[in-house]
Amino acid sequence: MDIKDAFIHTFNTRQGYYLYDVNTNSILKIDRNLYEYINKRKKGSSEINEEVEKKINEMRNQGFLSSKRVEKMEHSFSPLLPYVIKNRLSSITLQVTQQCNLRCEYCVYSGSYKNRIHDDKSMSFDIAKKGIDFLIENSSESNMLNIGFYGGEPLLRPDFIIQCVEYAKEQAEGRNIFFNMTTNGTLLKGKIADYMAENDIHILVSLDGPEEIHDKNRKFASNGKGTFKVIMENIAELKKKHPEYVKKNISFNAVLDGTTDFRCTNKFFCEYEDIKDFRINTSMISDQYSNEDIVMKESYYIDSNYERFKFFLYKLGKMDKRYASKLYETEFARSIESINDRKYYKTISKKEHHGGPCVPGLNRLFMDTEGTFYPCERVSELSEHMKIGNIYDGFDLDKMDKILNIGRLTEDKCRNCWAYRFCDLCAAFADNIEGLSREKKLCNCGGVKHNTEERMKNYCMMREMGYDFNDEAAYALEGEVL
Repeated sequence: MDIKDAFIHTFNTRQGYYLYDVNTNSILKIDRNLYEYINKRKKGSSEINEEVEKKINEMRNQGFLSSKRVEKMEHSFSPLLPYVIKNRLSSITLQVTQQCNLRCEYCVYSGSYKNRIHDDKSMSFDIAKKGIDFLIENSSESNMLNIGFYGGEPLLRPDFIIQCVEYAKEQAEGRNIFFNMTTNGTLLKGKIADYMAENDIHILVSLDGPEEIHDKNRKFASNGKGTFKVIMENIAELKKKHPEYVKKNISFNAVLDGTTDFRCTNKFFCEYEDIKDFRINTSMISDQYSNEDIVMKESYYIDSNYERFKFFLYKLGKMDKRYASKLYETEFARSIESINDRKYYKTISKKEHHGGPCVPGLNRLFMDTEGTFYPCERVSELSEHMKIGNIYDGFDLDKMDKILNIGRLTEDKCRNCWAYRFCDLCAAFADNIEGLSREKKLCNCGGVKHNTEERMKNYCMMREMGYDFNDEAAYALEGEVL
C-alpha cells in the first residue's frame, strides 16, 4: 500500500513531528525525515530512502498506516434507538414559559435569530405532569432523573415550578431525582429563592461579566436598564441566608461578547469578591441561527489567547494559579484532556458515525409549552424536522434516526475526513429552518479540522514539556505513542 493512501494526518509543534493514525486513533511521535517524506509523497513525490522505508514497514507491522475507511455512516445507537428511548431517558427540560422580563441583545428570542421569538405562551400544569410522567415511565434503566426548568424566564412562574417539583417527588418516590433551572437571576429572591435552597435545586445564573459589559446586552424589557446590580443583590442575599446551598448549587453562565474588553471580563470572574469562588461556564455569542454575522474585535482575540497561554503555563507548573484565568478550566478539560482520554482501536469498523450527534432526547429532552419534544433546548423550535414527537403521540423514530445519523448527509466527505472521530457537528449545524442542509453542514468542516489539530498540538506540546496526564500508552513506537 502506498503511504499516500494511509488514513493519517500529520502535524508538528516547535519541538516535534507527529502522525495521527485514524484507524487506531493513535498519535505517534515520528522523526523529521519520515514527516517530510509523508507530506512530499502526498504531493506526488516518490523518493524514499532505506531508513524511512524501514520505519514505515515497522509501523505497518504494529497495525498503523491502514488505508481502511468507514464503509457506511451509521451511529452505534441507531439499531438500539427504540429500546434506548423506551428505557433509558434520564432528563427532561420543561419550557415553563416563553415570556421574559428581559430583552437581551443576543438572546435567541430577541428577533435577531431565526429559531425563536418571545411569546405569551406558558406551559399548563397538565402538560408538565404529562412530561414528568413520560420521563418516569421511560427511564427504568436510569439511576438518576433530571428535571430542568427553562424559559423565557422560568421564575416568572414560581408557583408553577413548586407544583412541578412537588409532583415529581411524589411520582418518583424512591428514585434519585435532581432538579435544575436556568435563570437570568433578577427574580431569584424571597419565597422562591428559599424554596430552591430547601430543595437543593441547582441554579445556572446568566452573568456576562462586570456591570458595564453585562449591561451592554442584558436589559430589562420594561425600561431598558441593565440587570447587573439586581442580580448581585439577589446573589448576596441568597448567599447570606443559605451559604452552603449557594456554594454547592449556584453556578454562572457567561456568554462572552467578542466586541467587549476581554481583560475586564476575565478580571471580574477571577477577582470580584462575590463571584470569584463560583463555577463559571462560558460560551461565545452564537451565530448558528443568527441573521447577522458576529465579528470579534482583534483586541479581544489577542487578549483571550494570551490568557489561554497563561493557563497552559499554570498547568505546567510555571505560573501561580492566581494568575491563571478560571475561564479556561472547562475549556482545558473539554479540549486537551479529551484528546488524552480518547479510546484506542485496532481498526475502523465498517459502520461508524462521526462525533457530534447524541441520541436525540436521551439526556437532554426538551419539551416546549405545548408539549412538543426536541432533542435539546439548543435547536430551533421553528424547524419541523427538529420536532421529534410530543407528549400525546410519543417519539417520532424516523425523525430521531435522521438526526442521529446526520453524517449520512455528508457521508462522502465524512468517510475520508481524518478528524471525523473528533467532529462536534450535530444536526443543528445543518439546520437552515427549511431543512437539513448538506451545504450548511459542510461550511463548518474547516473549523472542525482546524480546532482538532490545534487541540492535538496543544496536547503534544503539554506532553513535550512534561505535563503528566496520568495515562498509559497503548502502544510503543520509538519509545512513545501519545
